[in-house]
Amino acid sequence: MLSPVFLAHGSPFTIFEQSDFTRFLKQFGQQHRPKAIVIFSAHFENEITTIAATDDVHDMVYDYYGFPASFYQVQYPARGSKIVASIVEERLKQRHIPVQTRYRGLDHGVFPIMMHAYPEADIPIVPVSVNPFLPARQQIAIGEALQGLEREGILVIGSGFISHNFNEFDRNKDAPPREWVIAFRDWVRDKALARDIEALSKYAELAPHAARAVPRAEHFVPLLIALGSGSPTGTPRVLFDTIEHGSGTTFSIQF
Repeated sequence: MLSPVFLAHGSPFTIFEQSDFTRFLKQFGQQHRPKAIVIFSAHFENEITTIAATDDVHDMVYDYYGFPASFYQVQYPARGSKIVASIVEERLKQRHIPVQTRYRGLDHGVFPIMMHAYPEADIPIVPVSVNPFLPARQQIAIGEALQGLEREGILVIGSGFISHNFNEFDRNKDAPPREWVIAFRDWVRDKALARDIEALSKYAELAPHAARAVPRAEHFVPLLIALGSGSPTGTPRVLFDTIEHGSGTTFSIQF
């Protein structure tokens, strides 16, 4: 099945890691072989939904700081697809969603997970921006404009984290999960599995510890976009779900 997914994108360390999470990504790639990928990355922000259209090999965007030199030499030579970009653009325009095309390469919300899922870099990738300041219901509407792309062999991915707060991050990867993040994760998981769009569109008000888990929405809204892009009659299923570094969630779900 190529139905839309939300994937935790890991950290820059994910590039070189061999872990349960990267093994999950490898397995995911073996099970899902789309013709093209449309990916909404938490690290590609714009006020207007922006599609990075190219047929060339993508540039690399090393949007992280303070890592060893090897982290800035990584290459993932996937190409883009102007045809797929135009399909996304037309779908959004039909729903009167403001959209523009402007090129940007692959950031670390994209290439670390793609390197494990599709190491051959043989699937065209179309990055699309997020606007963390749009209301949650509008985020879902962006996804709804893309419903059914799986029938054309196109996989829609939202790439982010449901909980992303550096102030709550423990350097110890095996630190015990904090109770507040468990409560927030459980609430999001339950509502996502139920496709409870009404509740998720009000997550900031209804979810326990939402302000602590989501101090800024850029990493959460890819979940809402993926949710919207899934079939209303589909059956969501959790793909992977652990908590690392005390508060970091790897929660990933298919819609």
